[in-house]
Amino acid sequence: MKKFYKHLLASAALLLLGVTATFAQTTVSGKVTDGVSGEGLAGVNIVVKGRVIGTITDTNGAYSLKVNDAPPFTLTFSFVGYRTQEIDISNAATSGLDVKLEEQTVLGQEIVVSASRVEESILQSPVSIEKMDILGVQSTASENYYKGLINMKGLDMTQSSVNFQIINARGFNSTGNTRFVQLTDGMDTQAPALNFPIGNLNGPSELDVESVEFIPGSASALYGPNAFNGILLVNSKNPFEYQGLSAFAKYGMNHIGDADLNTEGQGKIGPGSAQPMWEGAIRYAKAFNNRFAFKVALSYSKATDWYGTNLKDKNTALNAGYATNPGSDQVHAFGDEVATNIGLLGLNPAFQTQVNSMGLGAYLGDIPNDVVSRTPYREQYLVDYNAHNFKANLGLNYRITDKIELLYALNYGSGTSVYTGAQRYSLKDFSIQQHKLELRGSNFFLRGYTTIENSGDSYIADLTGVLINRAWKADTQWFGEYTANYLGYLAQNGIAPGAATLDNRNAAHLAARAAADVGRYLPGTQQFEDAKNAARSKTIPNGSLFDDKTSLYHLEGQYNFKNQIDFMDLMIGASYRLYDLNSNGTIFADTAGNNITIQEVGAYVQAAKKFFADKVKLTGSLRYDKNENFDGLINPRISGVYSPTPNHNFRASFQSGFRNPTTQGQHINLDVLTYRLLGGLPEYAKAYNIFQNAYTVESVNRYAAIVAQKAGKGPYAGGNAGLAIGDPEALKQLTPITDAKPVTPEKVKAIEVGYKGLLGDKLMIDLTYYHNSYNNFITQVILRQSAGPLDLNATAPTEQNVRNAQTLLTPGTDASGRQNSYSAYTNLSKKVTAQGAAIGMEYSLPKGYKVGANYNWNKLNDQLGDGYLSEFNTPEHKFNVTFGNRKVTERLGFNLAYRWQQSFLWEATFAQGTVPSVGLMDAQVSYKVKPMKCMFKLGGSDIFNTRYVLNYGGPTLGAIYYVSVTFDQLMN
Repeated sequence: MKKFYKHLLASAALLLLGVTATFAQTTVSGKVTDGVSGEGLAGVNIVVKGRVIGTITDTNGAYSLKVNDAPPFTLTFSFVGYRTQEIDISNAATSGLDVKLEEQTVLGQEIVVSASRVEESILQSPVSIEKMDILGVQSTASENYYKGLINMKGLDMTQSSVNFQIINARGFNSTGNTRFVQLTDGMDTQAPALNFPIGNLNGPSELDVESVEFIPGSASALYGPNAFNGILLVNSKNPFEYQGLSAFAKYGMNHIGDADLNTEGQGKIGPGSAQPMWEGAIRYAKAFNNRFAFKVALSYSKATDWYGTNLKDKNTALNAGYATNPGSDQVHAFGDEVATNIGLLGLNPAFQTQVNSMGLGAYLGDIPNDVVSRTPYREQYLVDYNAHNFKANLGLNYRITDKIELLYALNYGSGTSVYTGAQRYSLKDFSIQQHKLELRGSNFFLRGYTTIENSGDSYIADLTGVLINRAWKADTQWFGEYTANYLGYLAQNGIAPGAATLDNRNAAHLAARAAADVGRYLPGTQQFEDAKNAARSKTIPNGSLFDDKTSLYHLEGQYNFKNQIDFMDLMIGASYRLYDLNSNGTIFADTAGNNITIQEVGAYVQAAKKFFADKVKLTGSLRYDKNENFDGLINPRISGVYSPTPNHNFRASFQSGFRNPTTQGQHINLDVLTYRLLGGLPEYAKAYNIFQNAYTVESVNRYAAIVAQKAGKGPYAGGNAGLAIGDPEALKQLTPITDAKPVTPEKVKAIEVGYKGLLGDKLMIDLTYYHNSYNNFITQVILRQSAGPLDLNATAPTEQNVRNAQTLLTPGTDASGRQNSYSAYTNLSKKVTAQGAAIGMEYSLPKGYKVGANYNWNKLNDQLGDGYLSEFNTPEHKFNVTFGNRKVTERLGFNLAYRWQQSFLWEATFAQGTVPSVGLMDAQVSYKVKPMKCMFKLGGSDIFNTRYVLNYGGPTLGAIYYVSVTFDQLMN
């Protein structure tokens, strides 16, 4: 880290060598007022065009600006909600320059930078892009601006907890989206050990957000790896441009109606009554002599998190026919991940001796060929639902000259939340901090930053449940007692050996579980709490606690030749990134003092030129990236915009993109109970010899279903039940997997066409169609190993097949402690395609009313095939409608937002199932009190309290009602 900053400071020093100090030569002063009311406008931004120097108006609208240069130059006066004005200055002493700003009524005038890394009109962007400005941040109908982004065209959002939302676009959504890049003031917000943005857990509070830009689709040609499905750029407020004191306080309620929440007759799940939510934030910024400025923004939120309430069985394919599956694995209950086929116990001599001693020897042949799981604990007893989030943002800006500015920024976030990945993780007292040093001018920047995460007391909820069970009673003992009690039930109820019916077996399973669970630690008892605390106090694999302090270091620069070249636009840039993986063996294959590092480098060039009287603009980009573990990649992008008039713009683009396997995709080594997650680099498959006697888990499930169907019937009746394991028909279901190529970067070729235009200055329309072709699709192959080789062509059960196939019926780590299931990262050889379209409309009605709507269609054209999860995880159809007016009167405003999405299949390693369709309404009413410089707001998300989920395996969500007050010293 020291070496990183040493190089950064040296680079900054080199740029400063050519800087020559000058003396103030021009002074401009005056007042800025509202063009209608004549009132002075506070906080209007006034900058010298093409430079970094500028100022803002005071509370009365007055301003004074000193410029270290002689005229002529141009001043730009801008304020959100008003039309920007540019005024040429020719006199070195200009006083009384009063400016009247008119409210902006024409749509489509926003300026964006993320689409091409240069400022351009949103109407003429070469790709689809959406923007939320500061007024949108303030007037969102959701309880916070980040959740309000869900109404953007083309944006998908899922949720793991009350304060953890994940954004995606154009399919392949997940609760940990590694295909999407989120930047805050140019800093990648991904957690380095996870490789996906962590929502807004360490981003700026809404007091400090100036704007948000969203690009759906690949952006690798400019932004490099993982800008694969899209990019989100969050811009915080510059302390020069947004000064003064501001603060807000918010009080809300969630879990309304939880007293009626019941899951499949298993009793109340949730806190049982409405729970309070609090959020508060404060921001202060101050500039001195237009040279130095600072800002400090603090925020804190607290709430009772949403509960995981899904108790459906993930193992419905096992033990078919039972009213209650003895081998069930409930989605939001943990401990039942440990399972074994009790039929195997009948082959154990020690167990045979035990059963004989109990006088049950005649029933040994009645041990069913059933997978049995240990009794689980519901998630609510294992996960910390006391969600809270503290954030601190610090900015120091120094204008070295009128053309160069030096910045330092700190973004810090900590708290407690819940995350759904391969398992349910309780992120308890985690923290993530970012430090940035940046040197920038109007045509360049040099930026270095580091991201440091600390897992705190975060732990795996699933593993915690397993360890509590084991603290009470070892797995081998519990399964032995269960099986003995199963046989005892048959004998006690006078059921003759070999005569048990399905109903008899179902009752025997229930009785066996009840007997084996006598004395089990129960939630609320001291024994349970002691066992839970013991599990959460030790690191993996001895406990469930993570010990991760992974870091990321990034250096990048960009230079625009606009001051040297005028016949075209030319820009170049380069970047370097270092991942320093430090999980102490709790996530990666690292050990204490033996960190794993990954280095990446990249460089790009972009050129743009206008033709035919500036009606056609062509832009070409080319980027090269190299990760030390993979071959280098070249990614081009070419785009064209045809503008017959400024208000009508047709666009088309072709680009290739890529994403590197994540840090986990390369180096993870984590036992998640039902299987071991392994990185896709070749050394991991070799170390565990995972492809020896291996079969896809889907084919194993088909095999197990037939075994269960045939066991105890026909030729496999009575004492021959175990022979069903070697049944030829069942064995033919198995699909061997002898190899999977080491993981490599995934590639996409994306084509997009669209139109964005204004009709009559009142109606803005945006149309988009895209088609994506994916090669080397990164996925995970889940496989299970038999104890030895199998003859899949056998015509009758053989001793070898029966003996070696037994372990296929026991997923993960069986009672003997043997690991037989793996999930390894790899690439799919077949090409996968997806396509979609979106239409967005916004209409300005009289007197400031606005209505907007968008419709989104996304379609996966190809399935990945047996053994792979497609994980498209996106509704094919969805739409949003908004209606509002921020100034019904000078004091009163409102906003309504309705969204609907179709049901869709959610596939993930944690769980697979259908996410039901849902329609939700958000609403807010605001009231401004100008003398107090305050805005009061009353609103709610999901105001009709519809119970819904956004991902299968995620929590059950509901209404949030809130009231807030915001104070702004410069509020107009």
